[in-house]
Amino acid sequence: MSTFDEQAQKIKDGQGFIAALDQSGGSTPKALAAYGVTDDAWSNDDEMFAVVHAMRTRIITSPSFSGDKILAAILFENTMDRDIEGKSTADYLWNVKQVVPILKVDKGLADENDGVQLMKPNPGLGDLLAKAKSKGIFGTKMRSVIKHASASGVAAVVEQQFEVGRQIVDAGLVPIIEPEVDIFCPDKAEAETLLKAAMLEALNALGAGQRVMLKLTLPEVDNFYAECVDHPNVLKVVALSGGYSRDEANARLSRNNGVVASFSRALVEGLSAQQNDTEFDGMLGASVDSIRTASIT
Repeated sequence: MSTFDEQAQKIKDGQGFIAALDQSGGSTPKALAAYGVTDDAWSNDDEMFAVVHAMRTRIITSPSFSGDKILAAILFENTMDRDIEGKSTADYLWNVKQVVPILKVDKGLADENDGVQLMKPNPGLGDLLAKAKSKGIFGTKMRSVIKHASASGVAAVVEQQFEVGRQIVDAGLVPIIEPEVDIFCPDKAEAETLLKAAMLEALNALGAGQRVMLKLTLPEVDNFYAECVDHPNVLKVVALSGGYSRDEANARLSRNNGVVASFSRALVEGLSAQQNDTEFDGMLGASVDSIRTASIT
């Protein structure tokens, strides 16, 4: 079995969740502040990215971060281009930790229009996909946001996501399609109804060998995305924490069978640069265990 097929099987059948470690330039200072590192710890972007890579290295090398509980990790490009203990990050994740490496590939969000935020144009995507493939990356992630139940806006999000997703499939990678519904959307349940209908139509238009993953906001109705979980073109449905606390996100996740977590802030909640290794590993281990338990319902 090829490495790619091994990784696909792990994501499909593994008993765990996906760790989202993909905060990029704009969200990095906030992530570091939550970790107890203030912006006087760096003087330019290069130094800031070195500091955040040290944080991610501490997480990834922790004994609590292991492939028996974590299926995959989402990185951003700067992390992919760096090393951990003398190995490229993707190489370390898979060959040391048995965690599948995934890359965030979008360039951020456009301004809100028609109740949604589409992805910004990404003219360099083809080159990035080729580089990712050469570095052993399995799949990608890209995010849009739905803020209102606008039928035309939701349709535009899904159309863009699947158009880019087909390009990613053609490059030999598995895309995570992420049309996030803002948890503060005033008509969230209605937006989710529009989204599911549009996604199922797009999924049904895929070819037999075109596999995608879906990363979705935890829905108002339990098991609302069951048809997506069971769809033959869907490798996995994962959930974002979306601003819910870890406890709330875990509670909602546990009521959605077959959906696993892909948490970012909720995963690292409580971790601090000031903790010693025992305290750090204990906190991370408790977080990993609680998220995994909620994921294997």
